[in-house]
Amino acid sequence: MGLAVSDCGGYHGYMLNTIIHGEPTDKPPLLIAHGLYGSARNWGVIARRLSDERQVVAVDMRNHANSMWTHDHGYSDLANDLAEVIDQFGGQADVVGHSMGGKASMTLALLHSAKLRKLVVADIAPVAYSHSQIQFIEAMRAVDLSRVERRSDAEQQLADNGVEKALQSFFTQSLDINGQRWLLNLDTLASEMPKIMGFPEIDASWGGQTLFLSGGESDYVLPEHRSVIRGMFPSARFAKIPGAGHWLHAEKPREFEAAVRTFLNA
Repeated sequence: MGLAVSDCGGYHGYMLNTIIHGEPTDKPPLLIAHGLYGSARNWGVIARRLSDERQVVAVDMRNHANSMWTHDHGYSDLANDLAEVIDQFGGQADVVGHSMGGKASMTLALLHSAKLRKLVVADIAPVAYSHSQIQFIEAMRAVDLSRVERRSDAEQQLADNGVEKALQSFFTQSLDINGQRWLLNLDTLASEMPKIMGFPEIDASWGGQTLFLSGGESDYVLPEHRSVIRGMFPSARFAKIPGAGHWLHAEKPREFEAAVRTFLNA
């Protein structure tokens, strides 16, 4: 069981570790589901800004950060985890999911339709992708943690293994230096990578308001994906953030926040 950490200092026992920003309002809470190798803390700035109007609940997905480690990492499992969190916050929420978290959020909508009011899917489509992320697991495994005294030591080793600068910083946010361990279940993420890159076959659709928000420089959501998307999410709308890539929320946080806020308040 993870700990839900509140801005007010309260602790609650939920299955996923959650970081809570702000207090409940007359608007539905906003649940944020991060992408592969991420964490709730990655979303701190955006979550705090959006919490001026509603309570924001950022989660650590299973096998990430401070949530439970399991042998399973399929999207039905991840969707059920999110459904349990929503039940703890009133039973219905708006949801933002990025990449892996976006696929989990789409699965949540298809399997637990009543738990969502609005959905923002950040730079991902409900399709299988061929570009595996296994090389980053191999790079993290190759880091000699006994030689890491500060974050920059791990970043240098990642650089030596061909990881670009921006991702070095991103990955080391999930590094427990004192414990000499990654806060990522690399074994399960590696074995379940085919599921992570894919998308489950679900004979369902969700008619709620859905925004597919993509990076203008990203190739994750392509025109040929739109028919598949509309088959599952018939009310889907599409928008792009110019100059942003796949990590659009980190590259253009102000623009991302504004787009999400406008959609949720429309």
